[in-house]
Amino acid sequence: MAEDSRSTLDRRRFVRLAGGAVLGSALAGAGAGTAHAVIGAQALPPLGHPHQPQVPPVPPLPDQLSGGKVTPPAPSLRVPYAQGTPAPAAVREALPDTLPFTFRTSGYTAADLPEQLRPWRDRPTAWAAVTPDTTHTYLDPAGVIKYRPSRSAAGYDQPVTQIQFGLGCVAAHRTAGDPDRKALFLKRAKAQAHRLMDNRVESRGAWYFPYPFDFTHSTHSGISYRAPWYSGMAQGEAISLFIQLSQLDGVTAAERTLYRTAADGAFASLLRGDDAAPWVVNRDSEGHLWIQEYPVDAPGTSDCTYNGMIFAMFGLWDYVRATGNALAAQLYDGACTTVDHYFPTLRNRQWASHYCLTHRIPTPSYHQHHINLYRQLHWQTGSPRFAHMSDLLTDDFPAGQLPADSPVVLAAGTHTLYRYDTNTDGDFLASKGDAELARRTVSLSRATRATASRRRRIRGRGVAYRIDTGPYAGWWVGEAFPKSYLLGEYLPSVYRPQRSLVFPAGADVVCRRFGPDRAVAATRTVTFAKPSRAPFDRRSVVNGRPMCRITAGALKGFWVFAGDVVTDGR
Repeated sequence: MAEDSRSTLDRRRFVRLAGGAVLGSALAGAGAGTAHAVIGAQALPPLGHPHQPQVPPVPPLPDQLSGGKVTPPAPSLRVPYAQGTPAPAAVREALPDTLPFTFRTSGYTAADLPEQLRPWRDRPTAWAAVTPDTTHTYLDPAGVIKYRPSRSAAGYDQPVTQIQFGLGCVAAHRTAGDPDRKALFLKRAKAQAHRLMDNRVESRGAWYFPYPFDFTHSTHSGISYRAPWYSGMAQGEAISLFIQLSQLDGVTAAERTLYRTAADGAFASLLRGDDAAPWVVNRDSEGHLWIQEYPVDAPGTSDCTYNGMIFAMFGLWDYVRATGNALAAQLYDGACTTVDHYFPTLRNRQWASHYCLTHRIPTPSYHQHHINLYRQLHWQTGSPRFAHMSDLLTDDFPAGQLPADSPVVLAAGTHTLYRYDTNTDGDFLASKGDAELARRTVSLSRATRATASRRRRIRGRGVAYRIDTGPYAGWWVGEAFPKSYLLGEYLPSVYRPQRSLVFPAGADVVCRRFGPDRAVAATRTVTFAKPSRAPFDRRSVVNGRPMCRITAGALKGFWVFAGDVVTDGR
């Protein structure tokens, strides 16, 4: 992930614990009127409240070629590009009308969604990035983004880079207010789509988008490609780009027809199995469908990459919603069934999830992507199972960055602080491994508030906060409500449709409602003779614990600790 995506922290001077200013406001969970010291010279800025949570930024899109080596193809290589503009009738006539093979399904469907929850709407291209010029990307004279291994190396048409840039421009075009910016975003998106069409390879009645360079990856055995090669991630994402372009008001009728034709051609590639080349779809030994980001001919040697599979599935969702195609709906069901079935192998309990099924390498840089992708599958299918999976991943390895001056409450009493071997920002570094460097014990005579810059899981331990300034800067304290906890709401997950939770029979469960100042506005302890169900629409880390917000009944607006109830989707 890009280093420059981290927020700049306000490093304020601290005063001694014993000399901190006393604030009269109530602490959430600490009791009304409880006075507490502040480690710091100024009052903390408001962070919002349970109706205005601190939402972590969507992580930068992963680089499909990261960790691998890009080299020029053989001098004699000639990629068999198709020639000329496709004829829509001919493409429709060649579109396969059967599935490539039988595979397991579970009845998942592609549900309709409001605009803001549809695929790729959360990733608009920033205006500053509409004309990229980075180490690895630049625009050619036609306005098409190209990939280069270095600034001094030749550039290549890399399908995923072009598709994702185009989808980002489509998303930005939808919301841009300035007409000139809106027009340029659309121009960029069209340029990417037309380059894909110009470079297409037509085979077995399907369109494929070739990678015109050689590529090897030392960590992922089997990935040793000679140009041209193909990726299921590109094939699925291309469907999204063509469908979404065809739905914009700014395209002509002729362009709309052309983009639908291109979507049909790309979709056809997902109806061709691995019995001939090229291919990007296969079935594993258990009968599960895979859209392979990195297909390898030898059985059982493809990566079975999770994020590439799900990004490709978004193209199927777009295609089903736009066309109602029954085969696309079956493929989407099969792909959802695969992702559901293999979740236990993706998950790496209390640490970062695995990148792919074949190699099972924990990869922190992809973990937040997995959280977001499973959440989007919940929206797309309406199934609470994917929401529950996203919840588990969030608890296993939460996004570590906190907004500047995030307040941590330390109750009166004894606390053990730790120093861990991390990078300079407090994030995990594999070569250091979060090794414990030192520990110390401090005693506080009254509840005290500090500020933190990180909340994350320590390798082999629990979740902890890193204090960011003052006499304990760089020290970590473990999360343990009500002894030490992060004040306010963080890492919200919004559900559509709403989910349900069950209060167990005979158990006392405390529910809390919070006010705008993050203080507890009301508390209710409930006990039910029989298991009692309630709807909830959000799960967040509130005051250092995962909590669910109830939306109906006598407890509407109250939050309940997720560990005290049983949520659906298990």
